[in-house]
Amino acid sequence: MQINLSERTLHVRESEVPFLRGRREHHTIVVRITDEQGKRIGLGECAPLPGLSCDADAYVMMSDAARLINEALVSEDYTRMLSPYPALLFALESALYDYQQNPLLYDTPFAHSQAGIPSYAVIDADGYDRMLNCCKRLILKGFRHLKLCIGEGGRTDVLKVIGTLRSRFSAETLQLSVDAQGSLGTDEAEELIGELSPLGIRQLEQPLGQYQWKETARLCQMARETGTVPVALDEELTGVNTQEEKRMLLDTIQPQLIIVKPMLHGGITGAVEWASEAMKRHIGVVLSVAREGNIGRRNVALLAARIFGPNCTEAQGLGAGPLYRDDTEMDIEMHGNKLWRSPVEDS
Repeated sequence: MQINLSERTLHVRESEVPFLRGRREHHTIVVRITDEQGKRIGLGECAPLPGLSCDADAYVMMSDAARLINEALVSEDYTRMLSPYPALLFALESALYDYQQNPLLYDTPFAHSQAGIPSYAVIDADGYDRMLNCCKRLILKGFRHLKLCIGEGGRTDVLKVIGTLRSRFSAETLQLSVDAQGSLGTDEAEELIGELSPLGIRQLEQPLGQYQWKETARLCQMARETGTVPVALDEELTGVNTQEEKRMLLDTIQPQLIIVKPMLHGGITGAVEWASEAMKRHIGVVLSVAREGNIGRRNVALLAARIFGPNCTEAQGLGAGPLYRDDTEMDIEMHGNKLWRSPVEDS
């Protein structure tokens, strides 16, 4: 078994530039595992997000990633050694599972091309008209769950778009979620929950910034007691890398849902821990990509199929399609609102 690393810079499709807030490139490291004959191949993608990933600055040189992998593989527990580096851990675990065709990921209806995984699409705040037109296009493609991002601005436009959509589609026909991306203060978050309450919103994601556990817990309690808009955590999970820390966060904040991104939140091992601990507490779980390319997206889908089983009905954060125009082609494709794995040809 040979492990090789290669650097790639992916270039964003023009149609996706607004969603990525004008960023046009994404630097990635591909982990490739092969046998001596080069016939068996396993692929993983390390694509931390600047400003979001806890390990965003850990791989300034590709040699840093190679050193970390080598040190981890000679240790007794490579997943524990790489837990502070979730993007690299996700890449290595994915490549190993792919190389081995490990049944944990490769023995599900999705892996056997027998079932698709429902997905939601993400729309960033980009002005009312452009957001609404984007929503219309996605609905025509077959999407039945859309997530609208507020970020640092656009709250008025997002609420206006939701109002327009709700005048045409019921909550049973079209699910809508809102992602505040940690941009709100406590009073703003309470006000927004009140504004969203009559609009049949699936969830409000990360209303407050990280590390405001007390305030976020109070928002979650308010949402539970009033039965208004469920509160989900996303960025809050970043950097919480041990199982003990995960339990403490979930017990303290008690969110209604968590959005788990293996690239940010502990790779395959960490994502499974998050999902297991949340489900024990009757907390909803959604798996999501974190703007990685097709290699990472495929591996998140394989993991989602294992965690949620053959009858996955809740939309996962697998996107509306490829983000990058020069990405690696993989055996996945969208049909309507579901991501499918293309049939694997017999060798």
